[in-house]
Amino acid sequence: MKTEKNILIAFILNLLFSIFELAGGFFTGSIAILSDSFHDFGDALSIGISYFLEKKSKKEPNKKYTYGYIRFSVAGSIISTTILFVGSIFIIYEAVIRILHPVEINYNGMLIMAIVGVIINIFATYFTREGDSLNQKAVNLHMLEDVLGWLVVLIGSIIMKFTSISIIDPILSIAVSIFILFHTCKYMKKILDIFLEKTPENINLDEIKKHLLEIDGVNGVHHIHVRSIDGYNNFCTLHIIVKEYDSKIKAKVKEELKEHGIGHSTVELELESEGCHDENCKIETNGSEHHHHHH
Repeated sequence: MKTEKNILIAFILNLLFSIFELAGGFFTGSIAILSDSFHDFGDALSIGISYFLEKKSKKEPNKKYTYGYIRFSVAGSIISTTILFVGSIFIIYEAVIRILHPVEINYNGMLIMAIVGVIINIFATYFTREGDSLNQKAVNLHMLEDVLGWLVVLIGSIIMKFTSISIIDPILSIAVSIFILFHTCKYMKKILDIFLEKTPENINLDEIKKHLLEIDGVNGVHHIHVRSIDGYNNFCTLHIIVKEYDSKIKAKVKEELKEHGIGHSTVELELESEGCHDENCKIETNGSEHHHHHH
């Protein structure tokens, strides 16, 4: 599996690098570098978790997990996002203390580390750029953040070298942390939407119903539920009311759903005469109300 190998490479690079940074942060006295090292360590950790859960998410469905393991990869991104969130808050706290009590900083050391940092993280970003699961995206986002974080440190260390205003350092680390927090919150919302079975953003139910009702033999559509299993694969269940049973109808319905980005659907066909068994099937299309006889 290509993505897995890339994630592993990124993990090892990040882990080694965050240890190198931790030392460098203490050596240069720069909290911006320390905050980056914490951030990188968090990334390495989350990439590690992603790696194992991504591997697991590829397992085939079985009796215990009938839907398969795809959501494990989403669980992976929850853990890593939480790590980043807590880390950012901690760094902001540390940086504020630094602003109140400035510390002597070794600018040259900081500059050299920043250059190395930018280069290494550009490589890591390049390695993880492919992949479409939410998890891969999370990993790549981490990498991009790291590049940005280091660019900020680089610019900061150049400014400080020439002006020796050491308060720039904690201010930078706060800026990076706020940026990360902002992304983390947006990302958490995505994950929550998946777990709350919210209709995926690229799915327009009215549009889908309209198209389904245009299929020959389809008299009504109701009980349509669409959920995303990992932010990427969409599942759908629905009831179709037909005048008479025709196996072609089901194939056409599934075909139409595929075109709307729903790869896996469970379709129940109901004859007009039988009425729906469910009392609360009131999430209707406007077109199909009159097909419903008395419940």
